[in-house]
Amino acid sequence: MLTNTSRSRRRPHLNRRTFIATLASGTLASALIGNAAGAGVINFGLTPVFLTSDLELLTKLKAYLSRKTGREVQLVRRRTYEEITNLLLSGDLTAAWICGYPLVQYPQELALVAVPLWDGKPLYRSYLITAQDRRASGIDDLQGDIHAFSDPNSNSGFLVTAALLAERKLRPEQFFRRTFYTYGHRNVIRAVASGLAQSGSVDGYVWEVVTAIEPDLRTRTKVIRQSELLGFPPVACPGKRVKDADVVSLQGALLAMSDDGEGKDILRLLRLDGFAEEPISLFDPIAAKMRLVRGLNT
Repeated sequence: MLTNTSRSRRRPHLNRRTFIATLASGTLASALIGNAAGAGVINFGLTPVFLTSDLELLTKLKAYLSRKTGREVQLVRRRTYEEITNLLLSGDLTAAWICGYPLVQYPQELALVAVPLWDGKPLYRSYLITAQDRRASGIDDLQGDIHAFSDPNSNSGFLVTAALLAERKLRPEQFFRRTFYTYGHRNVIRAVASGLAQSGSVDGYVWEVVTAIEPDLRTRTKVIRQSELLGFPPVACPGKRVKDADVVSLQGALLAMSDDGEGKDILRLLRLDGFAEEPISLFDPIAAKMRLVRGLNT
């Protein structure tokens, strides 16, 4: 999906629509991921922050959560953060692994369930990436680029870069020649590696994990800027359901993952250390970036 500015200037040979559609397909995982929330089960939503193409990971996660909660767990996936957030707001999901940006957009409607721990902390960074052989060392070198964002409601895949530009009184469409959304952090990396984008905004955790699994992507891309540490994409639930038995049991399953053999296998696949309870104030810096960007657009 290109921005309005980008659509009018699109070069036919780039064929981003086909590229995005191909990468977004998850045929191997389709049997494990629900297309709609079912009744009488724990419905756990997954967004593109989750590495949903890994069939082994999905199988283990579904089995673990079902065993620990004593309930059938349905994994529900949507293409965008907005769709999953809307399902949370409507109460159709018990909880979902979302992003800090949607969380701070709805502080009254959503509540924290748990926050993943990466390198022992509930924190991560946003990365600006470009081609490995490019002579660039900061965002100023990316002016005029074709730039790939992950999702308009992603902190690391959009908001951090938008806030960085807002500090310069600029919007992304004023700084970059074209922008487009890949609706997946892994897709941002691949877009830059393949040359379909000259630069991209991506979740640092996803870049580190994906490029470790696919070394070719590390040799073809490089990080030219890391943001400050920010609250890791959390698991959230509808605020009005925070004390529901299903939410409490799901929270318990996540917090116990690092002490369970099957849970440890899942964490190993995710390259995470566990899940923890954290205060909502962890996401205050993301809320500040949101206000900065909104202030520029008003």
